[in-house]
Amino acid sequence: MPAVDDSLLTKVAAKLGEPPAYADEGTKGSILTVSAASYAARPQDDEEVTQPTGFDPLAAALFEAVVESAYLVANADGEFDETEQKAFKHVVLTACGEMVQQRQMNALLADLADQLEEDGMDKRVAMVARTINKPEHAREVLRLACLLAHCSGGVSEEERDVLDKLAKAFEVDAEALEQALSEAEAALAD
Repeated sequence: MPAVDDSLLTKVAAKLGEPPAYADEGTKGSILTVSAASYAARPQDDEEVTQPTGFDPLAAALFEAVVESAYLVANADGEFDETEQKAFKHVVLTACGEMVQQRQMNALLADLADQLEEDGMDKRVAMVARTINKPEHAREVLRLACLLAHCSGGVSEEERDVLDKLAKAFEVDAEALEQALSEAEAALAD
């Protein structure tokens, strides 16, 4: 990966936190930021499960699926080096308003790496699609994955192939992916 452009990372992080252009008026943030609050409230041990924590397992699963979608795109070329990992973590944590702790993100990315190595790309895409079952969520997840793909200087052919697989698994038409790509490019051109 070429040197990371800090201004680009800042812009990507800001756009990841914003709702999509097609969101209803008054929408507070992206699906990533909204689901991050619940993910961050995940009980750390079994004793906390009975205590009110604000944890919503469905929202936490959605957060994990959003992050995994972008992670799969980032791993499209079979390489996710230290520089890419650092940029990925920084952008996601910043977009989430740092509600999610660094240790939580490290643990999630370690789990995702293990799952990808064990299952392979196609199975992981299918697993993510099991969680993303609303068309509006699918569109938003694609938009966020496209934005994160731009951290490495644009959407490569390999990344585009993974985005195509995600769109197909989410059962959205090609137009939804094209719209996500266009919105990501337009957002970063500002």
